[in-house]
Amino acid sequence: MISLTRASFLAAVVLLLAAPARAEDVKAGDLVISQPWSRATPGGAKVGGGYLTIKNTGTTPDRLIGGTSDVAPKVEVHEMSMANGVMTMRPVEGGLTIPPGKTVTLAPGGYHLMLLDLTGPLKQGESLPMTLNFEKAGPVKLSFDVLGVGAKGPGGANTMKMNGGGHAGMKM
Repeated sequence: MISLTRASFLAAVVLLLAAPARAEDVKAGDLVISQPWSRATPGGAKVGGGYLTIKNTGTTPDRLIGGTSDVAPKVEVHEMSMANGVMTMRPVEGGLTIPPGKTVTLAPGGYHLMLLDLTGPLKQGESLPMTLNFEKAGPVKLSFDVLGVGAKGPGGANTMKMNGGGHAGMKM
C-alpha cells in the first residue's frame, strides 16, 4: 500500500513537471497580453491558429492589426461565426478593436489569429515565436505554447468570450 501511494505521488509530480509552464503576461502600452497558445498542426498543413487574451487597461481603444512569425510570414486576425447553420470564417478588416477597460479573448470558434503559409508543422510542446502588431502599442513579441491538435486551451478551457461588456460588431 505504501509503495502504491508513493508511486501515485511520484506520478503526480512527473505530470506537474511535464505540464507546460504558464507564460508570463506581457505588457505593451496599456495592453496586458496573456495565455498565448496554438494548436499542433499535421505535416503539410499550410495554416494554423493562434489564441490569447488581451486586456486594455487604458482609457482609449487599441487595435490588433496582425503579425508575423518565422514559421508563418503572414498572420491575420480572423473571425469565425455561425449564420443560418453555416460556419464562416473571414479576415477582420482593419483589425480587432480592444476597447478601453475591456478584455478580449481570441479562442477557437471566434476571433483568432490565422497563420498563413506555414513553412513547417507546429509541434506539440514547442514554443512558437510571433510578433503581433497593434495600432498604438506597436509590435509585441510573444511566445505561443503549442498544445495538442484538439486542444481547447491552456488547462483544457475553451473560453470564447469578451469580458466586461459588449463590442460593437462582435458576433459571438
